[in-house]
Amino acid sequence: MRGESLFDVLRICLDAGDPASKSELTNSADSALRAGLLTTMGTVTPEAIRAPGRPSTPNLVSPRDLPQRGLGSDAGRAALLHAVTHIEFNAINLALDAAYRFRGMPAQFYLDWMSVAVDEARHFSLLAQRLGELGYGYGAFEAHNGLWEMAERTADSCLARMALVPRVLEARGLDVTPGMIARLRQLGDQRSADILEVILSEEIRHVAIGSHWFGWCCEREGLPPEATFIELIRGVAKGSIRGPFNLPARSAAGFADSELALLAALAKAD
Repeated sequence: MRGESLFDVLRICLDAGDPASKSELTNSADSALRAGLLTTMGTVTPEAIRAPGRPSTPNLVSPRDLPQRGLGSDAGRAALLHAVTHIEFNAINLALDAAYRFRGMPAQFYLDWMSVAVDEARHFSLLAQRLGELGYGYGAFEAHNGLWEMAERTADSCLARMALVPRVLEARGLDVTPGMIARLRQLGDQRSADILEVILSEEIRHVAIGSHWFGWCCEREGLPPEATFIELIRGVAKGSIRGPFNLPARSAAGFADSELALLAALAKAD
């Protein structure tokens, strides 16, 4: 790989449809980048990737068409874990695309997002294994494509991507995951709850990375971060903000108290 472009390697990772292959390629790309074998030179912005590689299932439907299932059965818990597994698969592609899409950023930007992609691949593997233990596989349930749709909508702006994917969509996971964990433990599914605990703790860092680079982009463009963040939510991600918020986790992920107050007011207004 010595001397190859990181962006060419990332395109191969993004195009891979088999989750195991995508994970293996992602890990190899991260190792090569950290070993200094890949260059991040190049400022030409690529065309948006409309559909990253994915397996033939799950079937993608509108969020409103996904059935609600109780957690009292293996099938119900599997459906919940499948939804999270699908989020993690999308998150691999989102992290890869952040590194692939935005050229001319500092070297640490690419190291950060490759580290996120590696984490997301590991999260996917943990969840897929747990689904197998419950008698299901990835693709056994329908899913939606909301995360990637936001990637498409923010493909022309690193600032908007950092604001609206990690700090809105992925930050929502910080809010809802503790409730999932508590419910699973109440039902005696300690194995699934333990996996979600790992994911929650590591997702705080991922959102924090988004917070850092959002602030960096705002500084580069001479924009006030808090006002810009709220303006983007109102303009591009209206309806995506819902409470209650996991305030300790969001604070650890780079949200200022004043920001959290604005988000609370926005959620209440919606």
